[in-house]
Amino acid sequence: METVEPVGPQLVDTVTDGVATLVISNPAKRNAMTAGMWRSLPAVLDRLAADPAVRVLVLTGAGDTFCAGADITTLREPGDEQQALAVRAEEALAAFPKPTLAAVRGYCVGGGSQLAGACDLRFAAEGSRFGITPAKLGIVYPSSSTRRLTALVGPATAKYLLFSGELIDSERALRTGFVDEVHPAGELAKRVGEFCRILASRSLLTQAAAKEFADGRLDRDAHWTAQAHGSGDTAEGVAAFLERRAPRFTYGL
Repeated sequence: METVEPVGPQLVDTVTDGVATLVISNPAKRNAMTAGMWRSLPAVLDRLAADPAVRVLVLTGAGDTFCAGADITTLREPGDEQQALAVRAEEALAAFPKPTLAAVRGYCVGGGSQLAGACDLRFAAEGSRFGITPAKLGIVYPSSSTRRLTALVGPATAKYLLFSGELIDSERALRTGFVDEVHPAGELAKRVGEFCRILASRSLLTQAAAKEFADGRLDRDAHWTAQAHGSGDTAEGVAAFLERRAPRFTYGL
């Protein structure tokens, strides 16, 4: 049977060996996010979060571009609604309960940087370009997005990016803390795959608790202590270490 390739702006997800890959696909506009794509992202994330087969989420763009931001034509629509859609999508991504990694090639600009910044980790190909451009359009960048950016790169770099709208290269993004690793373009997919296999093999109990604590939750110590006592992951981890074998963690399955 002939395969019909998907057309039009959309989010495409697949799950393989515990890794969900979510692709931003709008090649005609450098994978710019349309209002419909922003609107659909939280529901896609909810579905993937509820799938016990998913241990890690990778967000990337189709082809050689991550995401060039919001589709500029949608800015003719009411601005507050467009920004609200983007913020809801960003917050849903930040709240995803399992590890998330943005695999960035090419341009990661505006809403693209907003989404990448909402992931737990960011790996980039050499030559990628990053920028946050509301100052070029007279748009007020959301306070939640500004705080998240500042937590990643510090106030000075956040102000540089937001005040100027200038793009920075992958080396500066690495140096300032916006990305965690930079690799030659031809090696990025291999490295992302290797690292995601590592993440998928680790305890989701540990990862989920660490994610909440690192993101500032202060009221969940008792919850995660109870989860640890009831999960069996700790006993399995200790047994695997003593028996010199790979652990088989089951929390979340």
